[in-house]
Amino acid sequence: MSNTTSNKIKLEQLPTLREACREAFALKPSQVVVLVGLGTCGLAAGGRPVMQAIQDELLLQAGAVKERALDIKVRATGCAGMCEAEVLVEVQRQGGRRIMYGQVKPDMARRIVAEDAVGGNAIDDWVVHREEPGVKAGGVLAKQLRIVLNNCGTIDPELIEHYIARGGYAGLERVLSGMPPQEVIDEVKRSGLRGRGGAGFPTGLKWEFARQAAGEKKYVLCNADEGDPGAFMDRSLLEGDPHAVLEGMIIGAYAIGSDEGYIYCRAEYPLAIKRLRVAMEQAGKIGLLGENILGTGFSFKLHIKEGAGAFVCGEETALIASIMGARGMPRPRPPFPAQRGLWDKPTNINNVETWANVPRILAQGSDWFAGIGTEKSKGTKVFALAGRIKKTGLVEVPMGLALREIVYDIGGGIQFDRRFKAVQIGGPSGGCIPESLLDTSIDYDSLIRAGAMMGSGGMVVVDETTCMVELARYFMSFVQSESCGKCVPCREGTKQMLSIMERIVGGKSEPGDIALLEELSVVVKDGSLCGLGKTAPNPVLTTLRYFRDEFEAHVMDRTCPSGVCRALMKYYIDPEKCRGCTRCSKICPVGAVTGERNKPHWINTDKCTKCRLCLEKCRFEAIQA
Repeated sequence: MSNTTSNKIKLEQLPTLREACREAFALKPSQVVVLVGLGTCGLAAGGRPVMQAIQDELLLQAGAVKERALDIKVRATGCAGMCEAEVLVEVQRQGGRRIMYGQVKPDMARRIVAEDAVGGNAIDDWVVHREEPGVKAGGVLAKQLRIVLNNCGTIDPELIEHYIARGGYAGLERVLSGMPPQEVIDEVKRSGLRGRGGAGFPTGLKWEFARQAAGEKKYVLCNADEGDPGAFMDRSLLEGDPHAVLEGMIIGAYAIGSDEGYIYCRAEYPLAIKRLRVAMEQAGKIGLLGENILGTGFSFKLHIKEGAGAFVCGEETALIASIMGARGMPRPRPPFPAQRGLWDKPTNINNVETWANVPRILAQGSDWFAGIGTEKSKGTKVFALAGRIKKTGLVEVPMGLALREIVYDIGGGIQFDRRFKAVQIGGPSGGCIPESLLDTSIDYDSLIRAGAMMGSGGMVVVDETTCMVELARYFMSFVQSESCGKCVPCREGTKQMLSIMERIVGGKSEPGDIALLEELSVVVKDGSLCGLGKTAPNPVLTTLRYFRDEFEAHVMDRTCPSGVCRALMKYYIDPEKCRGCTRCSKICPVGAVTGERNKPHWINTDKCTKCRLCLEKCRFEAIQA
């Protein structure tokens, strides 16, 4: 911590501190700032060697440039969202010039320092994003609206001063300057903010239930147990802007009358947990967290609970059980956590993204936030774009944007320019949306009508080479393995559904399997105890709804139209292409390929084990499936 923030301050001193932080981090006319992405994605791509190369090159440049002193600051930052382009290095100058370079290696980093940071000349071939005065930003950020991700990739997440300099804790300042708790709740209600973790329940109403619940002791929880395949929004936000979540939780605690809270974060997120701890320590030293916050008499202490990685602990009652040291299993509701939650006390739970929206709403007002999005879905939503798409990463878009715009305008379209087939939205609890519904609006109600759901924001894109039956089997396998086993419909129903799916992709399907799948889906949805079981059949139901012909091909014709399910594939040799080189017959482990040299060969399908070795080794593309 710097001297600026080494002592606890009072509420009336916060504006002065903010101005001091802004002055400290404002770009001077001759100054250059170099940002290096050191989130999990950046570190995995080699961020540390890149950072070291930048620092080494700066030392060399400082010795080489005699006529003037170099004023170049190097800062680590979190994920900027363009994960496919990591390691990201950004060079900033006064006036709004921002040049971002992608897939940077140490030798590239040295050139960036020498030619851009020192010389002022951008290396155009490496630029992935550019912002200059008077020039509208294009590319991946053109249709995005960053509220939650506003600081990610821009601030150093381990410097509270940097967060404060960009308006941090202004929402809390407004709240503690005279807003009664109910007025805070009313402001959140007017904003239209809905939970970003799944069902989309109105946040302000949820807070009101907890405030009205009887009892002096109340808890505030943050659900950071992100477990959906392909989802990494919460992790990136906690790594890139942890103070936004802390500020949101402090405001929420004040509103419902709580003095204690927990952040439940899975232990597989060590960097997020590290930066949360740093943020909590810094906030405590300045007087923004702990006893007598900003001298107002309001106190709030916060703990981190590391989860073991069970998907079911994303369900709020299972999460509560895990914090209390019990096995993470849901319980029937009512009573809801707002009435009886952690240690039987009234408890409010929101997820990471929901909490991160709160400070901006209180700082800029509910009308501002309510003016973004659709009539029933306000604000923005963060999505993790993954799968067969050119530009993977995090995107934040206003509610109401068409799915097509996310896939093609922001995501750049499908890899290798293949045909779009579907997008899985909402993770294992969501559903698959086909090409015919690509113009679906991204909002809570539209996605539900399409058979999917917003969920936490996972968005996995698949192309024409994907077997939708196998994709549904994969998600069913995931939810079945993650079922806590407490209730029979989920424990046994998902097991039987998975068994049927495995029969279908394994070439052993029976007449009536499709009808049985649909029947079991209804039983599991209606009879399961918690959200995991109630939504477990969604991927199967939506693939049956939009891709029934693929199911029927697997069951009736014993073929996989996409050529993915190995058990349903039959290999043969095209005599027109075969040169009789004998390569395939020599490599076949079971002797299924026969033929004379320099003459077309053939495959004995009864002996073939479908190991694909011949297909992979044939130099003439004569072997087909």
